[in-house]
Amino acid sequence: MAGRTISEKILARKSGQDAQAGDLVVCEVDCALGTDGSVPMALDYFKAMGGKNVHDSARLVFALDHYVPPASPQTIELHRVMQDFAKRFGVTLHEAGEGIGHQLIVETGRALPGSLVVGADSHAVTYGALNCFATGIGSSDLAAIMLCGRMWLRVPDSIRVVLTGELPSGVYAKDIALALAGRLGADGAAYQALEFAGPGLATLTLEDRLVLSNLAVEMGAKTGIFPADEETVAYLEGRTGQAFEPIAPDPDARYSRTVEIALDALPPQIALPHLVDQVVPLEDAAGTPVQMVYLGTCTGGRLRDFHQARAVLEAGGGVAPGVQLVVTPASREVRDAMAADGTLDALVGFGATVVEPGCGSCCGTCGVIPADGVSVISTANRNFKGRMGNAKASIYLASPAACAATATRGAVTDPREVSR
Repeated sequence: MAGRTISEKILARKSGQDAQAGDLVVCEVDCALGTDGSVPMALDYFKAMGGKNVHDSARLVFALDHYVPPASPQTIELHRVMQDFAKRFGVTLHEAGEGIGHQLIVETGRALPGSLVVGADSHAVTYGALNCFATGIGSSDLAAIMLCGRMWLRVPDSIRVVLTGELPSGVYAKDIALALAGRLGADGAAYQALEFAGPGLATLTLEDRLVLSNLAVEMGAKTGIFPADEETVAYLEGRTGQAFEPIAPDPDARYSRTVEIALDALPPQIALPHLVDQVVPLEDAAGTPVQMVYLGTCTGGRLRDFHQARAVLEAGGGVAPGVQLVVTPASREVRDAMAADGTLDALVGFGATVVEPGCGSCCGTCGVIPADGVSVISTANRNFKGRMGNAKASIYLASPAACAATATRGAVTDPREVSR
């Protein structure tokens, strides 16, 4: 019997059958997330399916994160419906302002090595950094999980992404992710798992890995998954009391292809409007005027991201005239940590507009929306036309440090130039 990838092993465990790439399997779900962007439709499906009770409320998590704060009677009512359902059936509910659902799943220890964790939002792939099979699902899938605790899926092929070396100063996890997106393209990993490997993994923090898993879906991937190691275990200490069993690939596992990235040779990267895979070395876009800098999202809104941005802003003397700096911590835990160590005050001192933890400014449902003709550089994961709520704005994607460097000059800037 041929060896198995991490994804094949997890889905075999969760389905109770010898799952191989291409097989259709029905799996037990360990945790499912729904947000105010997906649960309302899921509840409609739930009722249409004859739902009277949820299968296992302990495996469900709702997060109010897309409409924060709710800015209309319709979104307020939407939140009320979710609150009432969660209270009735004992579903864990994260209220508006607690944070982005994906960040909360990670912070609360819901994503464990060897588990199957899904979310009715495409960036549920983020949790794969913790050695679980994590993928986005639709509202109808979420409704089915609410009813029976299971879901069907096709076991994906896997692309092995081998990381070697160590990132040089001024280059970050976001640069790795963008470089990979540029190489594979927006559909280069369509319905495949990106399985990360290689000696370079040992140089990446858990927060770094979350960035890589988060952007996997921007290459069409079903999931972006890492093996577990000491970094994984250390992150989970104090976040969960549950036992878990990490999953490693077999030495003879079969992959559809192997891609290698030499970290020590990687320069800062930038994605140009309006495609995530339209990636070039940042120096190719240097000097491009920018009027808004956005630090936040489920990609770049963690404590380490803000530390990196703060350091560059301080080195560069603050925000240039005419530049709007917008900050959205990924969660209340992140915001509180920023307040405790002075990072929040430092960013406010640079003139930042601080938005309540959530998704609104990133997806354009609420929060700070760019004006017509404005160029934005963002730590987010998507830059499609209209993504931030205005199709007449242009969005560039880069690392937190590169975004901060750009804020100091009012034009796309290599963070290494500012930090010298």
